[in-house]
Amino acid sequence: MTLASHIKTSIGRIARLATGTALGLGLTFSLLGSPGYAFAQAAAPAAQRTVAQAQGQGPALWVIRDADSTLYLFGTVHVLRPETAWGTARVDAAFDSADRVILEISNPDDQTAIQPLIQQYGISPARPLSSLLTPAEIARLDTAAGTIGATAAQLDPLRPWLVGFTLSGALLVKAGYDLQSGVEPILKARAEAAGKPVSGLETIDRQVSILAGLSEETQLAFLRATLDDVENATAELDALVDAWATGDVASIERLGVDKMRDQSEEIYQALLVRRNTDWAGQIQTLLEGSGTVFIAVGSAHLAGDDSVQSILEQRGVAVTRQ
Repeated sequence: MTLASHIKTSIGRIARLATGTALGLGLTFSLLGSPGYAFAQAAAPAAQRTVAQAQGQGPALWVIRDADSTLYLFGTVHVLRPETAWGTARVDAAFDSADRVILEISNPDDQTAIQPLIQQYGISPARPLSSLLTPAEIARLDTAAGTIGATAAQLDPLRPWLVGFTLSGALLVKAGYDLQSGVEPILKARAEAAGKPVSGLETIDRQVSILAGLSEETQLAFLRATLDDVENATAELDALVDAWATGDVASIERLGVDKMRDQSEEIYQALLVRRNTDWAGQIQTLLEGSGTVFIAVGSAHLAGDDSVQSILEQRGVAVTRQ
């Protein structure tokens, strides 16, 4: 798996996934992927999406309980093909029982919220791409940019992280993945239809600042890997989605989490460990209250030794897979 694949499927998250990208190894793909998506196509509203029933047990679900609280943890993929089957009666029952819903961010379908952040974190005229890449890499960038109706010259003022995600998001959309078919927009639409409050563990600003805060060396490595992987942009994501849809957490850990760490400790710490640690603290605070909450985050956050569940268990909080 290339570094680009790790970030995309961890990114996905995201992507934003489209942006991060995608399997949730980090940012909401729909958040980060919105730049690439803007070059691609419009999608039908999430509220109009019908989710096919999964074969077998479907995606993994965990529960945390105390005397007066029930917290469900559900792993997501931030961008999916519309036909992906992931619905289960088990997840539906947990969701329906919840008083409120918590996502990574409260507005995963807000395309306008990303624009001022792009201006703040994604543009660097003083260090254009043409000063950071070789002539051969610029030529390859120009070819890749053509897939989203742009040129290397138009992308030149953008920072490497943004160009990498823009290209990744557009390639995934071109391959049949759809931001509005991602889990979060659908869950948010369902929650709003049922009158359930929706909130976020963090903000769009926080997610984008994490990407923008990666070292320039790591950003360039991601962009170069994206250019290397144009022809196989969806292969790794397809495998991760298959693992997620069948509840195969071990494969998510092996294909996504472990390989991400092997490629870049900086990305692993920034996208997973520090955020998982923060979220575990927020979940402990929720347990001090009462009621039923459905929490949905990218699947990579719920796999591996540094997962949210592992951190909670180290702190004495019991987490049970449903």
